[in-house]
Amino acid sequence: MELLGAGRSADVYAIGDGRVLRRYRWAIDVEAELAVMTYVAAHGYPVPEVYPGESGSTDLVMRRLTGPTMLHALFAGEIAPEEVGAILARLLLRLHEIPARTSGRPGDRILHLDLHPDNVMLTPDGPMVIDWANSREGDPALDYALSAVILAEVAVNPDLGIEEGVRPVLAALVARLGDALDVGEPLDLAKARRGENPTLSEREIGLLDEAVALVRKLRADQRQAPPAAASAT
Repeated sequence: MELLGAGRSADVYAIGDGRVLRRYRWAIDVEAELAVMTYVAAHGYPVPEVYPGESGSTDLVMRRLTGPTMLHALFAGEIAPEEVGAILARLLLRLHEIPARTSGRPGDRILHLDLHPDNVMLTPDGPMVIDWANSREGDPALDYALSAVILAEVAVNPDLGIEEGVRPVLAALVARLGDALDVGEPLDLAKARRGENPTLSEREIGLLDEAVALVRKLRADQRQAPPAAASAT
């Protein structure tokens, strides 16, 4: 098998016939990921096709996508930061139009809980969302907050050397989400959830307070900004 990429929790291999195998490094509920991807695809949401009969306890087989991740395209100069933020916002809002699959609680929706530029591939068929391992059902406010916090973690981390390129992405996401992004309790819950992520380093966890503060500041600044003047006709 040809190794195509390695993430924090899984490796992706080409296995021929236009398919890839995503192999997790520890036990995970692949059946749950398969179920949610199949469900959102049936509602027209852009995800790669999955093959349940070929997947196993730690392996997920899906159609191979062509094209870069949105993060790669951003730093290759192929897409503007503002468009990256806008696409993320559209994907989140569109996802939360899909009713919950199993929950009967009013307002619950499918949540991705890891939707960021490296989990969106820009294919000839449009943006496709990958890596649904963290998906759950619940309040969409948590999904918005988590995407913002994940971007903000990078925006406040000088060790990565890409913070300046990510800040305008975060600003665009916050602006596009508007009041859908609740910077109160959902943001605190997002911070707590990130802090429990076993793939984060102590350094990354230590930056979470600063990341959350940045999201709150951006939202406050945007609320206080005067409306854009109408163009002269």
